[in-house]
Amino acid sequence: MSIRGLRARLVSFMRRTRKGATLVAASATLAACNVAGPIVSGSGADGVRGDGPVRVALLVPQGSSRSTDAVVARSLENAARLAVADLGGGSVTLDVYATQGTPAGATSAANAALAAGAQVILGPLYADNAAAAGVAAAGSGVPVLSFSNNTSVAGGNVWVLGNTFENTARRVLGFAAAQGRNRVLVTHADDENGRIANAAVQTAARGSGAQITGAVPYQLSQQGIAAVAPQIVERAEATGTNAVFLTGNTSGDLPVISALLSEQGLGDEETRFLGLTRWDIPTDALSLPGLQGGYFALPDPGPMAQFNARYAAAYGTQPHSLASLAYDGVAAIGAIAGQGRTVGRGTLTSGAGFAGTGGVFRLRGDGTNDRALAVAQIVNQQIQVVSPAPNTFGGAGS
Repeated sequence: MSIRGLRARLVSFMRRTRKGATLVAASATLAACNVAGPIVSGSGADGVRGDGPVRVALLVPQGSSRSTDAVVARSLENAARLAVADLGGGSVTLDVYATQGTPAGATSAANAALAAGAQVILGPLYADNAAAAGVAAAGSGVPVLSFSNNTSVAGGNVWVLGNTFENTARRVLGFAAAQGRNRVLVTHADDENGRIANAAVQTAARGSGAQITGAVPYQLSQQGIAAVAPQIVERAEATGTNAVFLTGNTSGDLPVISALLSEQGLGDEETRFLGLTRWDIPTDALSLPGLQGGYFALPDPGPMAQFNARYAAAYGTQPHSLASLAYDGVAAIGAIAGQGRTVGRGTLTSGAGFAGTGGVFRLRGDGTNDRALAVAQIVNQQIQVVSPAPNTFGGAGS
């Protein structure tokens, strides 16, 4: 297909989905599991004891110059307040601070929260904001549970609550290998995000049963993808590849590369496509012809649907896709506090973790997280869960 023909075919999809570009992964009430794992060494975040409810400072990107941040901030706050209400009994109090979506704003908000006696900082959203808040809280003993999924800022007193590329890749590769699709070729944009995605897949492949047969970068443009597509097909054929990992997202390169590669014979029963991002956001993406039959990971649909319904009933609108992270954070904090324990490194890194809005999750000693995900396949433009999200971490990723 020519670039002009591809553009005509995809333009209506891109117009329809332009407003729905945020992609992250995301049970009415959460509870902490009682099994504690070994405490991994790290600096700070040992916790601050106090009498009465745990004081949580919620840092949101209110006042940001980004037009979409006001909606995100409101949704995060709503979800956090819903979690506080569900906890009941006054185990958690919530104070909200605006970060303006900048590192300087995050530093100011964190300092104000610490001065007011915050015992946990929940948020902020962006990776550089989370790093700034972590620096501000260093030495205070206060953990920072950010909404980022960027593992480069994880560690010390900072955790990322967002589902990470490596976590998703582990789940998808483990499932694919169990289905006999164990020779995987990776495709990625030749930019920072693409290189991070490729590195995550390469790391996740270790111990998954899958072998990476190569990695092919492409310039992040229709012309760039079209130029490299024949090379991807040739590499797949030469290496006996039986699955191709597409690291792009539905608001960018995924529609283009999936269409071009499928038209050249990939993505069929012989070389199934695997996804690193959510293919069901927006829902129109399910109609993309190149994604039919492909596998991707998503939060447990059952509990996530319950959370979305409860949020909508409380606030009259659907939550932003990031809102569940705020609910998870508050409820996990409340569950620890309900056991009469201090919220800090030792309790946050429980080996069994917590039940979340999208399935069980746990925080690791290195500041990253594990989230138990389901694996879905797109069949006739519909989602079919082919491997349910595990209920415990004994089976996660297998």
